[in-house]
Amino acid sequence: MKWHLAGALQVAVGVLGSGRCYTQEPKERITLKGHTASVMTVALSGNGKSLASGSWDKTVKLWDVTTGKITTTLDGHTEVVLAVAFNRDGTLLASGSLDKTVKLWDPATGRLHATLEGHDHAVHSVAFSKDGKLLASASYDHTIKLWHVATGQEKATLKGHKFDVEAVAFSRDDTLLASASRDDTIKLWHVKTAQEKTTLKGHTNVVCSLAFSPDGLLLASASQDRTVKLWDFKKGEEKATLKGHTDFVYAVAFRGDGTMLASGSEDQTVKLWDVKTGQARATLEGFTKSVTSVAFSANGTLLAAGSADATIKLWDVPPDK
Repeated sequence: MKWHLAGALQVAVGVLGSGRCYTQEPKERITLKGHTASVMTVALSGNGKSLASGSWDKTVKLWDVTTGKITTTLDGHTEVVLAVAFNRDGTLLASGSLDKTVKLWDPATGRLHATLEGHDHAVHSVAFSKDGKLLASASYDHTIKLWHVATGQEKATLKGHKFDVEAVAFSRDDTLLASASRDDTIKLWHVKTAQEKTTLKGHTNVVCSLAFSPDGLLLASASQDRTVKLWDFKKGEEKATLKGHTDFVYAVAFRGDGTMLASGSEDQTVKLWDVKTGQARATLEGFTKSVTSVAFSANGTLLAAGSADATIKLWDVPPDK
């Protein structure tokens, strides 16, 4: 695994602030092998001890992060697993699939709690609200659905995107839901009323991934236009465009303290960005195919990335100085 500090990076819009001193390299901990086809999605539990992955092989796997061993394989989806997400306390795992369903699992036992049906096409993203009461699912049927986790009943269907919906994310206070689409836009929705609040335009290709900053001030988006954008979503304004990837950017995730952003790309790399300056602080290499998903542990010391080469890599990320 190679690691290097990035050179000069264009920040197309705005100056985000002063930087920090980074003196230690992220260190690769392990490569997880067990899936027999592309890894499409990864998620870390709240305590950072367990990792979930979904794959083209139609399975969800749970891994012990310390040992790197598979603890459970969840079979139930009949098509590619495109999305996984833990609730905040790690007691539930949601998965979304090309089979049009969302499944809720007990990660401790591997037991299937519920199968949520209602979408007319693949479910590409799932996200729990911070309070764990709601689950959002994004689908290639152009809609987002909100589900009551306790009952598995549908709360609302959000319609407005013109094409496939690629990603969903809840805001820090659960009042807003962001969605990203193949129509090149991001929409913000009022969770309580299920009504559209605003549309963010700026990307020139498919928007693949979204993440709210932990402080609740920024929204990050990854796009097939090869950029990552940072938005002041409350004002509906673009703050910065982060350029450095040489191909489609599929995934983005904030570190728990909000100082760092990770992105994964078709160019087979993971980039780490300083959120305040918009500068790339590191590029992680070693995958042989595209990076499809990235995730930080809650304490920010562990980074996971899944790849179309059927592997998952874990890095120990040193704290800021």
